[in-house]
Amino acid sequence: MKLPYYQNNLIRLYNGDSLQLLKQMSENSIDVIIADPPYFLSNGGFSNSGGKKVSVNKGTWDTLNEKYQTSEEFNDLFLKEARRILKPNGTIWIFGSMHSIYEVGYLMKKHSYHILNNITWQKLNPPPNLSCRMFTHSTETILWARKFAKTKHYFNYNLMRAYNNGKQMKDVWSTPVIRQSERRFGKHPTQKPLIIITRMIEASTTEDMLVLDPFIGSGTTAVACQILKRQCIGIDLSTEYLEIAKRRIQNEEGALF
Repeated sequence: MKLPYYQNNLIRLYNGDSLQLLKQMSENSIDVIIADPPYFLSNGGFSNSGGKKVSVNKGTWDTLNEKYQTSEEFNDLFLKEARRILKPNGTIWIFGSMHSIYEVGYLMKKHSYHILNNITWQKLNPPPNLSCRMFTHSTETILWARKFAKTKHYFNYNLMRAYNNGKQMKDVWSTPVIRQSERRFGKHPTQKPLIIITRMIEASTTEDMLVLDPFIGSGTTAVACQILKRQCIGIDLSTEYLEIAKRRIQNEEGALF
């Protein structure tokens, strides 16, 4: 691997093309992958943000190019490499909207992942639908899967049950979209709430496990790992977002002392 863009005793951030950097990682080296791959929705259309009409274009990272001409090609290559680097008892979490998650699910079956859960993340304060021709989009899906069908994976069942008042936690998680404090150091258009990422890490890791986020954006997975004292590797194409991630991590480091 190249030299990190940033590192401390727990976190290593790398700048580059995830699909290329994953090829340089050792086989069976990662315990848990948390991935929010591009949905490839930057098509010149419009959406709603804060009650205002805004472009859906998020950046070049959310567009296809001569290297990856279709979303299926991109996701197929990613899932192939992700499975290679996962440990035999490793698991992977993948975010997706209705535009991408069915393709991802199909490709996960193709690569012999064993899907454990289909988590529905319900956004309690979604932006309204501008067209008024369909229901308001208020959910995303998180697929949780393990590498092999017949190996044991880690699941902190007791902690999840305790968080849910002594009852089994269900596969529908309802939260606000993002707290403003989580955007203190800058915004990312597809940033996920810290509470969601924290729950995923607490559910599927112990302190001696290594977490990989190959599309780390503004660093929420790394921030959660810093708080929970997990080792984390993060990769992103954008130095602008990695800089936000670095500042967020350093802010949490300061809070620990």
